[in-house]
Amino acid sequence: MTRVLHLADLHGSLADPLLDAMTFLNEVTGRYPEAVSFAPGRPHEEFFDPGDIPKHLDTYLRHLREERGLTESQVRQEVFQYGRTKGLIAPLIARALAADEGIDVDPEALVVTVGAQEGMLLVLRALCAGPDDVLLVSAPCYVGVTGAARLLDLTVHPVPEAGRDGGLDPEALAAAVRELRAAGKRPRACYVVPDFANPSGASLDEPARRRLLAVAEETGVLLIEDNPYGFFGRTADPRPTLKALDGDRGNVVYLGSFAKTCFPGARVGYVVADQRVAAPDGREDLLADELAKLKSMTTVNTSALAQAVIGGMLLDGGLRLRDANEPARRFYARNMDTLLAELETAFRDVPGVSWNHPDGGFFAVVTVPFRADARALDACARKHGVLWTPMDGFHPGGGGEHQLRLSCSYLAPDRIADGVRRLAAFVKERLPEGG
Repeated sequence: MTRVLHLADLHGSLADPLLDAMTFLNEVTGRYPEAVSFAPGRPHEEFFDPGDIPKHLDTYLRHLREERGLTESQVRQEVFQYGRTKGLIAPLIARALAADEGIDVDPEALVVTVGAQEGMLLVLRALCAGPDDVLLVSAPCYVGVTGAARLLDLTVHPVPEAGRDGGLDPEALAAAVRELRAAGKRPRACYVVPDFANPSGASLDEPARRRLLAVAEETGVLLIEDNPYGFFGRTADPRPTLKALDGDRGNVVYLGSFAKTCFPGARVGYVVADQRVAAPDGREDLLADELAKLKSMTTVNTSALAQAVIGGMLLDGGLRLRDANEPARRFYARNMDTLLAELETAFRDVPGVSWNHPDGGFFAVVTVPFRADARALDACARKHGVLWTPMDGFHPGGGGEHQLRLSCSYLAPDRIADGVRRLAAFVKERLPEGG
């Protein structure tokens, strides 16, 4: 007879309602495959061509032979063996960061990770050392970072965003740090997505970014900047990253991902961790070196083949990934414009319904006068053939019960219009119930 393990004896994160909610969303998506789905935050698949993968791989191999002067034996070792824990393509990433974001960083300060998710986990594990350490996050917040904190048994403290479109509130962060320290806690870091955040779509303007950096400098709290959507504004005018604005002051650990700018199946991300770490014996290392130690005991290293393909994509794009993503930016901008226009048409005279107006990215949030929970989602999918994501799972301190997230990245414009019409029919059907 197979042995039975009791959930109560396993790690508490396995009983977390958030994990159940994410599982339920996947199940609903599988049950209604023909529904118009605003649920996944995926890049649009029409930008992918399987035939490009060998081309990018060839580009990287040519780079190894011609630019780096490696022998055939060394090339084989580079792409077939385990490789450096910090990664193989850090020099190329550093050159792209300088061109795209004005971030000048020594490649030794980078760790190439298995997606940005591993980067989050490594950074949180390194920074949070004891039971009094606290991670601050925006509210609402991406579930990947709160989920990682839960796996590590870290305390999470939510910090509200400044209105529907304003991003994390710097003054609220300063107040939260004071409150936590007065309670004997040690606020260690604050996770923030300055551009088109998941799930809210909110962004920080440049004055708010500078004020946030000032708060970090004043309080000693590190900012963990995550930037998966920064290339995808509704206009081509980029805002400066926190890392670029901070210069060499060391207030920002920067998380990058190639999931949206290249393709998610590669599972390649990176961390820029150029802070200095002083050891008791007087020795100093980079924080990146400490993260590499943790990585060596988890994933060991990031797939050399996946890195090679991403490295080839960077080279084929002239090490200017923003320029290479301009067609995608225009596509996502058109989709967001379409979504906002369709929401205006469908809901302009519907009482109790409102939505934000993101400057770009993949997500918008709709507020409705009833509970937009898992039960409502299932009913909406079953009766009207449209899927969305409940927002309550994105609020670690509670909230969001009357909000739903719409992702417009994965759909063609005609499907967006059809989906909003279906959503409007569902919402109007619910209005007489009063929630």
